[in-house]
Amino acid sequence: MLLTSYLALAAILFCIGLYGVLIKRNAVLVLFSIELMLNAVNLNLVAFAKYGVFGNMVGQVFTLFSIAVAAAEAAVGIALIIALYRHKETAEVEQYDSLKE
Repeated sequence: MLLTSYLALAAILFCIGLYGVLIKRNAVLVLFSIELMLNAVNLNLVAFAKYGVFGNMVGQVFTLFSIAVAAAEAAVGIALIIALYRHKETAEVEQYDSLKE
């Protein structure tokens, strides 16, 4: 496959994730959409590492760091969503606008 195929797939994944972040009201679906956007970035990093001008392992190393950060972000995000759900008893994002109460 060519580089443009990988970039097109990554752009489609990123757009689907952006749509999910902007449109969805459920906090869990928003978190999944952010993960989809991060996976699109990972796909770009690996594609440029393979087909770039200087083919080296830097893209794969950055992808591994990005996956580690995404795993930590997902764990903290799910913990926050569970804590907010216990407090507000809803997973709707609009209900989380005020954290004073």
